[in-house]
Amino acid sequence: MTARRPPTRRRESDRSRALLAWFRRTGRPLPWRADRDPYRIWVAEVLLQQTRVAQATPFFERFVRAFPNVGALASASDEEVLKAWQGAGYYARARHLRAAAREVVDRFGGEVPATVADLETLPGVGPYIARAVASLAFNEPVVALEANGLRVAARWTLEREDLTAPATRRRLTAVLESEQPRTAPGAFNEALMELGETVCRPRAPQCERCPVATGCRARLELPDPGRIPAIRRRSPRPNVRAAIVVLEDGGRVLVQRRPPTGLLGGLWEFPGGRIEPGEAPETAARRELREETGLRAGPLEELGVVHHAYSHFSVDLHIFRGPLVGVAPRFSGGRRWLRLSAVGRLALPKATEKVLARLTRAGRASRGSGARPGRTPASRRGGAGSPRVRARRRGTGPSVDRPRVRR
Repeated sequence: MTARRPPTRRRESDRSRALLAWFRRTGRPLPWRADRDPYRIWVAEVLLQQTRVAQATPFFERFVRAFPNVGALASASDEEVLKAWQGAGYYARARHLRAAAREVVDRFGGEVPATVADLETLPGVGPYIARAVASLAFNEPVVALEANGLRVAARWTLEREDLTAPATRRRLTAVLESEQPRTAPGAFNEALMELGETVCRPRAPQCERCPVATGCRARLELPDPGRIPAIRRRSPRPNVRAAIVVLEDGGRVLVQRRPPTGLLGGLWEFPGGRIEPGEAPETAARRELREETGLRAGPLEELGVVHHAYSHFSVDLHIFRGPLVGVAPRFSGGRRWLRLSAVGRLALPKATEKVLARLTRAGRASRGSGARPGRTPASRRGGAGSPRVRARRRGTGPSVDRPRVRR
């Protein structure tokens, strides 16, 4: 019987040695780096998939305060998890994280798996997350390839092909595997991410600060190393026009919950949807209210238009407020009548948060103005001659995140 050979120990290259020394000196004291808790690393990496470190940090701290370990997350409700995630966007990540936590409890005794193979069996855990957690938390010798690492490796090797192409990613993964020391694979991955985020940035890389600049072909051979990777032209973003109704009855407003999957799944919002071509915003608001709930509104007051630009589209959201016509039905499950002050305790899209802020300001203005002699009903409701409407026509008011758009 042939004896099994021990694995070959990969030596540190000059480049990896310089990179790790730089990281030990300058690595940022991020909250998930305080220890090697695999749960905290997992949550951080899920947040960082589509969010920069500066933006992700407060969301991470809020989330782990609410759910300090896998067991706490596994036992939480959808509503609690989405509320803790509120504002971080890409809400499917939160739903998958909760589902995966339950599997960790059920299948792995509450301990986050240590291997890529086991991690990839969890809901929402793809190749990058699995490799990041396995290497950073358990020092498994695998390359965790994300945007920053791809960019750094592409500049090292003067890679000019599309970085999203599988063949390109395989080439760059091989480059990084040849550089990654077996003794510190997690630190190497983290140092690579840190270098890409803080020094080897997408535009205007700070080569004079780079610890491995002497081994970078982009710096040595190009007048502008920032030309790697090549800029891909984006198609113009479509614009969506939508309208919502804040339907009032006896001091309460109607809110409804989105389906559990899809865009903003499981979050709460006001009824409304897309404005059809040639349709007036108020007409669309009434139609959407009727189609979605079967309810009708009395006279509607327009509170203005809020705007938001997403990565793939922009939206103009027309906000209307008015009383219910008829008797308020009793709802259960996906619809609720709530005091306006209670709506903020729900898990809300950013758009609804901003609508709520607009409603709060409008309410304060109404209470402060009072009913004065000679004041017309139209001006009390914010009619065409009111200062509030004149201000809206001048384009004042905040921006907004995406509403629920009728599909």
